Amino acid sequence: MAHQGYDSLIVDIQHGMQDFQTAFQCFEAISTTSVVPLVRIPWLEPSIVMKCLDAGAYGVVCPLINTREDAEKFVSYCRYPPTGERSYGPNRVMLYAGADYADHADAEVLTIGMIETTEAMQNLDAIMSTPGLDAVYVGPADLALAFGMKPSFEPTDPRLIDAFEKVVAAAQRHGKTPGIHTGSGAYAVKMAQMGYRFITVSNDARLLASAASAGVKTLREGLA
Repeated sequence: MAHQGYDSLIVDIQHGMQDFQTAFQCFEAISTTSVVPLVRIPWLEPSIVMKCLDAGAYGVVCPLINTREDAEKFVSYCRYPPTGERSYGPNRVMLYAGADYADHADAEVLTIGMIETTEAMQNLDAIMSTPGLDAVYVGPADLALAFGMKPSFEPTDPRLIDAFEKVVAAAQRHGKTPGIHTGSGAYAVKMAQMGYRFITVSNDARLLASAASAGVKTLREGLA
């Protein structure tokens, strides 16, 4: 995946089949390239944030940032004192980021809060005005569920499209980068045209399944 031209890769500890040890191995693989290693943690909890940053993640995607307080806690876990409360212990990351890692880590580590509930939608301005929060990232499937719809990575319902536009507008007001997960390159283009600047195109499992299915279909149709 790291050799396919992506700008960054998210190692998913929330919904992916990863734990910390396998995430660590993913960071090692990604660092053979210039791709930026990011991680999605399972919950707003400080220990996993600090371990992943020490292991080499250069940004953290945190689920369920619903309030300004959530955003402030999240940012503090990613920043060293006196700005935050990240504990010092940059073990692996210092091997390739340099002995002076702690001097510039706060300015380089990305903090990306997920917007995926109706509560978060009601608190967009409060969340995005949080100092130190770099970006927000829409989880379309969970947001669809929150709106009483079936989960989808390529939603077309006007209510969700309106929500997506509101996230972009709020991000622009507060100088944050708007991000979103998408199910395909075509839908990703639509989101880019809407104003999203940090866009995930599917994931490894779905891409593998899609390519495998297409290959089998082509073979069977050709033989028929």
